[in-house]
Amino acid sequence: MKNKYLSLVIILLVTLIAPVIGNYATATFKEPWYSEIILPSFNPPSWVFAPVWTTLYLMMSIAIWKIWKNSFNTRILKIYFIHLFFNSTWSIVFFGFHLIGLALVNLIIILIFIILLMKEYLIRDKVSFYLMIPYLAWSSYALILNSSIFLLN
Repeated sequence: MKNKYLSLVIILLVTLIAPVIGNYATATFKEPWYSEIILPSFNPPSWVFAPVWTTLYLMMSIAIWKIWKNSFNTRILKIYFIHLFFNSTWSIVFFGFHLIGLALVNLIIILIFIILLMKEYLIRDKVSFYLMIPYLAWSSYALILNSSIFLLN
């Protein structure tokens, strides 16, 4: 029983590396650049991102953990961690390098991985699939937002 929950803690810790990297890039390189670009009218206020992403990282961690503890499927776990790599690099590309177009490509890759994971989850564990729906929705919104910023600038 302990090992089962230890694997959840490990997955959570590894997953939380992504926002640590992203937050560092954002905090270090966001301003003054971000204040000077044109943003769409539907750009959310900054305070929204922390609670949304915290919730999403928790949900995606639980989703992959449920798959892992039931099947020990290393292929899906590898896909998940590759997906996290792209998730963490988006902030570096967007806020760090100010490459809006490349960040858009990165986001498309993230969405492909989310859909691939959800397809696998649907077969193996419906709860894991449902836990990923908010992440897919938020990332789709981010795609629209990133696309709009790209077109406006």
